[in-house]
Amino acid sequence: MKSTQKIISVYSLIVLTLIIQGCRDNYFDLNENPNLVQDPPLDALLTTVTHKTGLNSQRFAAFTGYYTQYIANPSAGGSADTYQVTDNSTQWDYAYYAMADLYDMQVLARELGSSEHLGVANILMAYHIGLVSDVWGSAPFSDGFGGNTLAPEYDSEEALYQEALRLIIEGIDELQKTGSNLQLGETEDLIHGGDVQAWIKTAYALQARFLNKISKKAEYSASQVLDAIDNSYASNTDDAEMGVFEGINPWAQIARNNANDLLGGWLSDNWINHLNGEKYGVFDPRIEKITDLTVNGEYVGTRNGEGNTGGANTIKDECYISENSTVTSPESPLVIVSYAEMKFVEAEAAFRSGDTERAYDAYLEGIRAHMEKLEVSGEDAGDYIANPEVGVGMANLTLDLIFKEKYVVTYLNPEAWNDMRRHDYMYEDFRMPLNAVLDTFIRRVAYPSNERSENGNNVPEEVPLSTPLWWDRQED
Repeated sequence: MKSTQKIISVYSLIVLTLIIQGCRDNYFDLNENPNLVQDPPLDALLTTVTHKTGLNSQRFAAFTGYYTQYIANPSAGGSADTYQVTDNSTQWDYAYYAMADLYDMQVLARELGSSEHLGVANILMAYHIGLVSDVWGSAPFSDGFGGNTLAPEYDSEEALYQEALRLIIEGIDELQKTGSNLQLGETEDLIHGGDVQAWIKTAYALQARFLNKISKKAEYSASQVLDAIDNSYASNTDDAEMGVFEGINPWAQIARNNANDLLGGWLSDNWINHLNGEKYGVFDPRIEKITDLTVNGEYVGTRNGEGNTGGANTIKDECYISENSTVTSPESPLVIVSYAEMKFVEAEAAFRSGDTERAYDAYLEGIRAHMEKLEVSGEDAGDYIANPEVGVGMANLTLDLIFKEKYVVTYLNPEAWNDMRRHDYMYEDFRMPLNAVLDTFIRRVAYPSNERSENGNNVPEEVPLSTPLWWDRQED
């Protein structure tokens, strides 16, 4: 859309443009019906925002995955691999396109008295606030929508965090109301199929995520996290995921491109060694559902910053994102938040509260649930859990183990980088990238170049990318 219009910044896009752009992404060509353009149906917006939410989860994970070392650049010295300043204008724009649509959905839902649509819009707005603020920190929000400003001011990280929590609470309240003038469309809702109760569970799951994210802050409350967990997911069937694509799953597209020598989707040696027994002395059967064996019949990753070694990439002697995976097949949905993840949020919060019995039960259930989701056989899953390196017993459970197993569950999910920073990258043999430009692990991303050129007076001064965000700074 930006190629066909002269726009000053993402915030100056008028509502009409955003709706057209959004609906085109979701098979709605509103240009052909002027009446729909002027008065877009709520369910068209519902399709737009649920579709964009799923895709944005992948778009953000596509670059944060280098920092979590799920993926590695096939070329030596890749910019994201080595913590160089990268320009993520595309992800910034896509996030704000989605938030503009969500703002429109909020306005229209209020006008039409649809508490169901308003609740969903609030929840997904909170999710996008998290995507943006967890990567860049301070960002425009309160001054970014509904007005005519071309240079919105930035809200602080703390303010954005509180706003996201407020939106989630309001979203739950709206969804719990009876007598909504309009109901969520079953086919138009690409995440939960119009199921209001499923949306309420997802709202509580996201609330638990946000509350748990501030584990380094004095105001962290394990009991609040656990209260949210109690109202969230009960099984894998509750997961929030989006599986409608214009083509195939975008991770599968990366795998397909790589097979055709448009290189990408190479798996990091850190990630592969996390699973293949190299680090922990136990083979994780989920690796068989995540990637394929190399031509040499083994699982081998690529070191971040080193890239491909040994000449042209014709041997295929390393592991990649795979179309054969239950996570990244052409038809696999994009997981936004899952039951398995929530069990590890529960395990962490219970552990911090001193309830080791609940923590250990949740830890084991999180592993079981993820094995089931990836379609690992019951026998293989049972053998893995029975291994003394995994089934350590309640008395031997540690935060390191909880984070270690959660790292597997959040494969290719942007939430993984939040966990990694909260845990200070303290994973077994987690190495700095080769030839990194920082002397320590990365903690944030530089603001996009288009935002600095178009809204430069408000963009915060850049700091080293090793500078922690607000929630990543430890308080006593």
